[in-house]
Amino acid sequence: MTTRKKPSFTVVLMVLMILVTLVAIVVNLYRDYTRPTGAANYTLEVKPGMSVTSIARELQAQGIVKNADVFRLVLRQRGNSASIQEGIYQFSGEQNIFQIAETLEGGGKPRVINVTIPEGKRLKDIVGIFAKAGISNKQALQQAFDQNIKLSEHATDSLEGFLFPATYPFRPEATADEVVRTLVSRMEQEFSAERIEGAKKLGLSVHDWVSLASIVQAEAANTEEMPLIAGLFLNRMEIGMPLQSDPTVAYGLGKDLPELNRFEGDFQKDTPYNSYTRKGLPPTAINNPGEAALVAVLNPERLVDGKKALYFVHGRDRKIHVNSDFQSHLRDVEKYR
Repeated sequence: MTTRKKPSFTVVLMVLMILVTLVAIVVNLYRDYTRPTGAANYTLEVKPGMSVTSIARELQAQGIVKNADVFRLVLRQRGNSASIQEGIYQFSGEQNIFQIAETLEGGGKPRVINVTIPEGKRLKDIVGIFAKAGISNKQALQQAFDQNIKLSEHATDSLEGFLFPATYPFRPEATADEVVRTLVSRMEQEFSAERIEGAKKLGLSVHDWVSLASIVQAEAANTEEMPLIAGLFLNRMEIGMPLQSDPTVAYGLGKDLPELNRFEGDFQKDTPYNSYTRKGLPPTAINNPGEAALVAVLNPERLVDGKKALYFVHGRDRKIHVNSDFQSHLRDVEKYR
């Protein structure tokens, strides 16, 4: 029978030293991988379905963490290795790996794109604004606006005029249909029972009210002028006088207002929107008016010097000059324009 020779003290000591060395190496590596990297600040967008592995690799690529695998191990130890909520996360190179993990665990800011629609923009402009912001694309947006007219109770041939101008927060994945529903729904809030009754007293349907408001929006240099311009156009309609609004002519020709050319006969080209050749309101709004224009139509100022206002001109003095008769209007045009 043979007996196993016990390892010598020297061998045991060497093994212990190797183990201690390995542990020290691992500890030092762990410390090195977990301390702040000193990298520049970085904003991470976590999108739906983004895996923890891809997040860790992205943070390593940006220098926020030194090793993606170590970072995943830290998350696993903290019980957050499955998924991270979508959102916007801000990181600093001064954070250690545990603080970075804590940032992710706390949830990010909502992923939103704020899209601003100014008052008086046309539907075609709104399509471009959303496409430029990265929400859907022009073709899908135009199609959605064309196919969802029935979302508005009051629109007829087009949603022009029924898309409320405001700033809207949208998720980047928002569809064209979501955009249309949101803008139309917001506009519908403007049509309270009290306001609709106010429009009826003026002889206007909601559609007419919006159409006139869009003209007021286009003609007014500021909100203070809107009630006076609204009253002036109501007076013209009342006596059967053509509205004679340049912006309607431009809309009918598919031009922007500065592109109108009187010498090329633009004002004689008859379209359903030419308010020089035709009386009454155009078939649709010519832009999307804001609340101030909508309210101005319901609260018009119709008199100037005790008479019905019928003419106006914006002068070089940056003021609006209003008259009740054409001769006075011509004198103001000569004087101020």
